Amino acid sequence: MTTREFRERLNRRAKAANISLEAPLVDSLETYYQLLTKWNAKINLTAFRLTPAGEDEAIDRLLIEPVVAARYVPDNARTLLDAGSGGGSPAIPLKLASPNLHVRMVEVKTRKAVFLREAVRTLGLRDAEVETARFEELLPRAELHEALDLVSVRAVRIETRTLLTLQAFLRPGGKIFLFRGSGTSTVETEPPPPLAWMASYPLVDALHSKLVVLNKTRV
Repeated sequence: MTTREFRERLNRRAKAANISLEAPLVDSLETYYQLLTKWNAKINLTAFRLTPAGEDEAIDRLLIEPVVAARYVPDNARTLLDAGSGGGSPAIPLKLASPNLHVRMVEVKTRKAVFLREAVRTLGLRDAEVETARFEELLPRAELHEALDLVSVRAVRIETRTLLTLQAFLRPGGKIFLFRGSGTSTVETEPPPPLAWMASYPLVDALHSKLVVLNKTRV
């Protein structure tokens, strides 16, 4: 009964966001959500109230937003670093909706990183890995310097210094995906060079959320 209720709610929220979900994606999103619900009862992965049948706001934020954002992943993008991954959203749903992406989730808190690895294992995700570190600590690694197509950020305070750090992972032409809520300040004009504001896309109307995309210019 819970599975049917959750799936009906998930599909209703997807329809409200003007997207349709294929059955395999529904299966994977449900598996991820139920795993998140189970673990959240033991460790604090998200502040949202999670129930097996789902709550609209939690489903919108944790599942629907990243799936909508997947529309804006460039066709040639193959690598993504998610900074401050927490409970795995937006990185995991974004990966599920964009299976060609190699996703590197970076989370400093050990217990959250353990959950992320369990989610990767349970979902059978290929090309997905977890780093237990601050994203700043990855900067000295030569293989990550100006090598990635995308960086995604949600639960990280956006400051000029943060943007300058994150852009160092991007190849020229790479993009930063900023997931912003209605009460979240963000940089939409004149970000620090070599970043340039590219676009802002609505995600979920009920949350007044948006995806702000910054582009690393080819200097």
